[in-house]
Amino acid sequence: MTTATDIVLASGRVSLDAAPPPLEPGFVERVQELITTKVEDAIDRMKTRVDPVPVVLVGGGNILVGDRLKGASEVVRPLNGQYGNAIGAAIAQVSGEVDKMWDLSRLTRDQAIPEARHLAVERALVAGARRDTIQIVDVEEVPLAYLPSNALRIRVKAAGDLD
Repeated sequence: MTTATDIVLASGRVSLDAAPPPLEPGFVERVQELITTKVEDAIDRMKTRVDPVPVVLVGGGNILVGDRLKGASEVVRPLNGQYGNAIGAAIAQVSGEVDKMWDLSRLTRDQAIPEARHLAVERALVAGARRDTIQIVDVEEVPLAYLPSNALRIRVKAAGDLD
């Protein structure tokens, strides 16, 4: 099975402690174009304005694209950026989330929201968060007028430091 790393090695753009696999050059070029297009599409979806923006590439996958990307004013690869994913995972908080429809003919909105918050906290605890660090980071309410009963969709996310 050919990996993205095989493609970048075969292209000769980077060298690692592995020999480049014998791949047909046209195949390598087509896959590189596909990877680049997907990254450029992701950049366009994340941008908040039409103008090109600086793009910072971190993690092991930062080697998969070149130094010029559509939608990017510049491509930045920080020193030791290849460790970005591992560092992010190590310092990331643990979360718990509840996304549930509540029947408001059985309880009120003022009862449903605290219950949803409690469930999200409990799920964060089960995931390994320390209770004293857990905070509610997002609450979303969506009235469901298209249902015959009085229903409310509540989504709550809680996050805290790893225990």
